[in-house]
Amino acid sequence: MTPEDGNTFADVAEREERYQLATYKKMPIVAERGEGVWLYTNDGEKYLDLYGGHAVAGTGHSHSHVVRAIREQAEKLLFYSNLVYSDARARAAEKLVSLAPESLTKAFFCNSGTEANENAMRMARMATGRTNIITFSGGFHGRTADAISATFLGRYREIGKPNVPGHLQAEFGDIESVRSVADDTVAAIMLEPIQSMAGVRQATPAFHSELRTLCDERDIVLIYDEVQTGIGRTGDWFFAGCAAGAQVVPDIITLAKALGSGIPVGACLVTEKIAAHIKENDLGTTFGGGMIAMAAVTATLEAIENDGMLANVKEVGAHLRERLKEIEQVVSVRGLGFLLGLEFSDKAAPIHKALLDRHIITGTSSDQRVLRLLPPLCLKREEVDLFVDALSDALKQ
Repeated sequence: MTPEDGNTFADVAEREERYQLATYKKMPIVAERGEGVWLYTNDGEKYLDLYGGHAVAGTGHSHSHVVRAIREQAEKLLFYSNLVYSDARARAAEKLVSLAPESLTKAFFCNSGTEANENAMRMARMATGRTNIITFSGGFHGRTADAISATFLGRYREIGKPNVPGHLQAEFGDIESVRSVADDTVAAIMLEPIQSMAGVRQATPAFHSELRTLCDERDIVLIYDEVQTGIGRTGDWFFAGCAAGAQVVPDIITLAKALGSGIPVGACLVTEKIAAHIKENDLGTTFGGGMIAMAAVTATLEAIENDGMLANVKEVGAHLRERLKEIEQVVSVRGLGFLLGLEFSDKAAPIHKALLDRHIITGTSSDQRVLRLLPPLCLKREEVDLFVDALSDALKQ
């Protein structure tokens, strides 16, 4: 773009700042289009996107199969609510359930991750008749009232005051901490299997196994917030059922982020036992399950399958870990698949900026020493090599 177009970086930034409420501190980029793992700006520059817009661009930017499905659905019917049946909704629900662990047989569609978590907690309370929810230090579950009250990370609960009552905190990875608060008032235990925003923190497989046993013993609903870990990011469709979590399957999984390849959509997957307690009008959503979103969900899942992206995450993820061994300043590599945290001995923010100067987008976290990588699942080995070489160069500077 040229200044005559009226869409220079300075012009766009000035108009956004003037008319939009402040949210995040923005990168100095005007995103115009994307293709795969590449983001293109309005001035013709391109960036290697290893962050995916908060882990949303799972299939890559503007995947042709997803774009085509959205276009075809838009030409037929943009939207109608859950008051009618929809083939698009039926296909999305059937496809998603078919990929889930066997015990999770019903889907509820909504609009976002925080909404999925709110509904998961509500369903747990309905199923048990209890009120309290246990969540963990370092966990992040969203910004709406109940979800932010379940978030014990940084100052988010302060932002959300007055908090919704009925939220108890335990220490992530410490089963005795959980046992000490898991009394007969507790409806559910909810956790991110990998705490992304906290710096990509994991618990041991034994912790997940012990948590499942505890929930079974005390008739507590176990909820996995897989808003970030779900839909292939770890190299499996879900963290639930994987080896890193001792093959544990929860009673509810919540999803969003990459589920619609950028179209806003969230979901809860639940067992028959949970579903049996949910009656008509117990849950509701105007836009949840809309046709455009449902077309995007089905096409997203198909694209991941058709392109072999799960295998790609495992193969390229292993290559990335191997290459990172060359960088002595990387103290450790946390996480699974394409949800990785690179720990440095000092603050990661200057490294984030140095990489951005080299046209590579990464993410920071609440742990100031950890740089997060959440790339599209189609990232290739040569793009990993480009990143590692740029990281090495940035650290030399």
